Amino acid sequence: MRTRSIGSLAVSVIGLGCNNFGWRIDQAHTREVVDAAIDAGITLFDTADIYGDTQAETFLGRALEGRRDRVVLATKFGKRGDPAITGGATARYVRDAIEGSLRRLGTDRIDLYQLHEPRPETPIEETMGVLDELVAEGKVREIGCSNFSATQLREAADAARGPGFVCVQNELNLLDRDDLDEGLAEAERSGMAYLPYFPLASGFLTGKYRRGEPVAAGSRLDTWFDAQERADVLTESRFDRLEALEAFASGHGRSLLELAFAWLLALPPVASVIAGATSPTQVMANAAAGEWALSPEELASVP
Repeated sequence: MRTRSIGSLAVSVIGLGCNNFGWRIDQAHTREVVDAAIDAGITLFDTADIYGDTQAETFLGRALEGRRDRVVLATKFGKRGDPAITGGATARYVRDAIEGSLRRLGTDRIDLYQLHEPRPETPIEETMGVLDELVAEGKVREIGCSNFSATQLREAADAARGPGFVCVQNELNLLDRDDLDEGLAEAERSGMAYLPYFPLASGFLTGKYRRGEPVAAGSRLDTWFDAQERADVLTESRFDRLEALEAFASGHGRSLLELAFAWLLALPPVASVIAGATSPTQVMANAAAGEWALSPEELASVP
């Protein structure tokens, strides 16, 4: 698989999102997914301390026993989750959070440590200061952030005493393109890497949801979204866009899944596309989808 850079880290262009671990799949199935990802050449594993009520990190750490050095391990902190995870970004909180993640993951360092969301109650200077200290101490190799606006990225860069954030992880996909002119544009301007999450728009871009048909039981829209949220997703305009995208992909002899990943990877700052999976089959499909490289002309003509 092709690789790109996040600061000093070389990562596969398709990454594995580990938010399903400890929630939608158990330890045994987590190991199967991790095994498939490694076999497919995926090296970037992205998790967070709140995923699976803290079990995601534990499950991932166990699945990586004996092969930790073969992967780039990324996790996040700062959001409120399990009662034991209160959320925060003060120096004291960050130091407690990193120790918890290191223990659950069974490792002595985090390759990419990311602030999960802005924490305006804490001066960004304080957060950047303690993160720089963790890098100097060898507990963290690179630092990043998630869900930051362009303004917040600039504020963090101004506050950094060291290299600062090397990447930003925000929501971006063919249906939700708002961040093109925000986080992505700022990442390109400043030389940061960009990691898009929800590349398949919660499964919408797999083609599993069809106009006028009920949502399948157990799907992400069924388990994550209430009735109003589902209605906001399953709109006529989104189905119109979906069908136009399917026609474009078909016209190039490709699948909608391949187009979803290829479009993101054609955007200059994108280093890796974070995609979740609950089975080895999904992992293999995601890995294969990263092989299509859109030409500039094809990129410009995507609906």
